Amino acid sequence: MSVFLASLKQSGHLDRIHLTICNVGSRKIGSQDDYASQEWGIFAPRLTIYGFDADADACEQANADLETRQVNWTEKHIPLALGSSVGESTLYVTQHPMCSSLYPPNEPYLARFVGLAKLVNLDFTLGIETTTLDVFCQEEGIEEIDFLQVDVQGADLQVLEGASGILEQSVLAVQIEVEFSHLYVNQPLFADVDTYLNKRDFTLFDLTKSYCTRARSPIQSRVRPGQLLWGDAFYLRDLIREDISTTLKTPEKIFKLACIADVMNFPDYSLELLEYLTLSYGEEAQYNFADNIVESLAQFPELVQQGLGSLPIVAQIRNYISDEKLDLLQVGNAS
Repeated sequence: MSVFLASLKQSGHLDRIHLTICNVGSRKIGSQDDYASQEWGIFAPRLTIYGFDADADACEQANADLETRQVNWTEKHIPLALGSSVGESTLYVTQHPMCSSLYPPNEPYLARFVGLAKLVNLDFTLGIETTTLDVFCQEEGIEEIDFLQVDVQGADLQVLEGASGILEQSVLAVQIEVEFSHLYVNQPLFADVDTYLNKRDFTLFDLTKSYCTRARSPIQSRVRPGQLLWGDAFYLRDLIREDISTTLKTPEKIFKLACIADVMNFPDYSLELLEYLTLSYGEEAQYNFADNIVESLAQFPELVQQGLGSLPIVAQIRNYISDEKLDLLQVGNAS
């Protein structure tokens, strides 16, 4: 759950930014796939979501659902297969369509794990045309994507390679599915994705991990849940590094990054960025977040009991705190 966004929304700070999300592999399987129903919805109506999926029926269903709901943000799902280049390719449609890929499933390997074959084994192949995210953005006049999620079953690095321009130009955070073993034949692995993003100044913040046990084994460890096979990797930019030089190092982009970090459940990083903006640009009201910081920290009873005024970060921004919020610093016991 976000810590700072409610305060930032109430104080009007969110009213001056527009957030753009791109979701590659946007088939909606559950509520977790509906971005605006999650905390991203706080940015509406200043929110744009582009979804891409090779399955035209899935895109049509998602667009119909949005029309029925009469949403107050901009969202559309486009039936395109994104990759590293424009051309023709083969889509390997699997037993469960959500596992379909531009790479053929590694069926002998999948058979060694519980439950994977019935999901990922090949059903049929389909000739498709691929394009790149950069080409789509150029054709549609899209100059900015703030958050990029990619989940395309082994072809995730291809999507990044076809998005090199927009990545450098605007993307602040990436959530991407990664595999640690070849579930698909000759697919790139986590190390390849990590190297690619590191070279472009993205920092790995976290990994969710999924494990499987051997299909033929009647035993399982009580300590380890099996072999690590795939997960989601969360990357964010570090725009306040002293040694970084990028056109993205602006107060507006750093503020967007702080908001995204809060949605992604990295409130400590969001706080660091809001403090940086306040100390560096706080003479301008639009970048003074001292009241938001104090108000948000006041949600934590243990911090209030300790005394908000005793916190080093609050001491640092004290000169930027309004008289109204200064009263919150008197509550609690710093002893």
